[in-house]
Amino acid sequence: MIDLADIDGPIALEGEVCVIGAGAAGISLARRLLRAGHTVVLLESGGLDYEAPIADLNAGENVGEDYYDLEDSRLRFFGGTTAIWGGRCAELDPIDLERRDYLPFSGWPIGWDELRRWYDEARPLFDLPARRPEPNDLRGAGIPLPAFDPDELQTPLWTFDRRFNRFAYESCGDLEADPKCQIVTHATVSEIVASEGGRGVDRVEARALGSGRLTVRASSYVVAAGGIETPRLLLASRSVMPNGLGNDRDQVGRYFMEHPHARGGRIVQGRAWDLLKAFGRRHRMAGEDIAALITPGEALQRREGILNTSLTIVARQPAGRRQFLGMKAYSGIKHKMAPTKGGRALWMATKKAAGWAQRHVDPARPWLLHKLGSLDVALLVRAEQAPNPESRVMLDGDLDATGVPRARLDWRLSEVDVRSVGVLVGALDRELRRLGLGAVEPAGWLGGGRWETDPLISSHPIGGYHHMGTARMGDDPRTSVTDADGRVHGLGNLWIAGSSLFPTGSWANPTLTIVALALRTAERISAELKR
Repeated sequence: MIDLADIDGPIALEGEVCVIGAGAAGISLARRLLRAGHTVVLLESGGLDYEAPIADLNAGENVGEDYYDLEDSRLRFFGGTTAIWGGRCAELDPIDLERRDYLPFSGWPIGWDELRRWYDEARPLFDLPARRPEPNDLRGAGIPLPAFDPDELQTPLWTFDRRFNRFAYESCGDLEADPKCQIVTHATVSEIVASEGGRGVDRVEARALGSGRLTVRASSYVVAAGGIETPRLLLASRSVMPNGLGNDRDQVGRYFMEHPHARGGRIVQGRAWDLLKAFGRRHRMAGEDIAALITPGEALQRREGILNTSLTIVARQPAGRRQFLGMKAYSGIKHKMAPTKGGRALWMATKKAAGWAQRHVDPARPWLLHKLGSLDVALLVRAEQAPNPESRVMLDGDLDATGVPRARLDWRLSEVDVRSVGVLVGALDRELRRLGLGAVEPAGWLGGGRWETDPLISSHPIGGYHHMGTARMGDDPRTSVTDADGRVHGLGNLWIAGSSLFPTGSWANPTLTIVALALRTAERISAELKR
């Protein structure tokens, strides 16, 4: 392991594969390549913990929809943003990979059976069992999941990785111990330099904030820097190719997607106890944590031309109220405290305590507060966003401390994003009435055509910090950046890993899919190196 911050002057390294970014994608891909016998140089811009000057490299301008400050929207140290993730693991649905005539720019270049194979490879890496839990498992355990018409509504499940530090440095001793792996921290890539012919990559240039400089030469290069930093780096690498790498068709940085959050309404005249027991908490089964949510059935999606969006039923303060002191304190710990190792430990302890209380007290506590009028039985929306080429990451005129242009995010939502939530909320109303479980009073913004966030609906009310789509995979270079294997069009030895590859985002949290695709890309790189 080398800390470039401790180096005075230039150094050079070589390996078969250079991986840029030590997050879930980069670490998983590096492990698979090492297991196949290849030498890997793994570069991480940060160190082993949060540092404010390094975090400042993330800073940039938001010019579209209101969004989190870019400096805070991802973590730049070994392990990446998974250092504070909630552990939600979920698989995409088969429809998510299809090209849907009613959804422009939809369709993955790989099929469901192919992705399912790599989910099977990825699940054990999160200590998840091979058998996926089903809604009937919850019903068999006495959880009152409603018997929705499956053409109208589905109730998929999250499973949870119960290790908060799975990709932290202390969990990656295998990488440091492997003689085929060279880890370099505080190595911020300033450019991926293309070869003179523009058909591949010649080298990577990186630097520390001090005087340390690094040149890496490899046979293959992988950018696994996240959905904002990956396109930023490709666009900024323009000394040989003026438009940036892989950007001959102006596709790099486009199709930025999130999982936007909102309040979809509330349930009135309903069986609050049963609904909160089913959806308002996690359930512990056979050592696993499981939680249910609600998505539109495939038939409803096709009939109404909507996205595979989602919501869940939770107890929340009514819109417009002053936030409870306890929730305000929790949000302060999560968002205002620097995410150092100590700060993260405090947040994790708070989260574990809240989870324990939820399992042992809920739904009695929220049900009672609902009866007293302090809480609504609310609809927490975690939506899919349609791929939109005008929603994009660009370069700003300002430079960061390493001389790289800062990112500018123009996040844009569209009519179908709002309409999809409205259709889902309407279907839930019909199904609850049919089953005698209550009725839905939809949020007023659903009739207005413009997305509206609510600070009381979630501890992160704008979105899930899920940056997707900005170097999307596809068969057509006119509408994508990489091919089906993650190789950048026109550059034979440059690959992408991470959620920037996703052509569509689905409702599912992206981490499990990120790792599945990273394992798949690693196999493709290994096969090519061996040839």
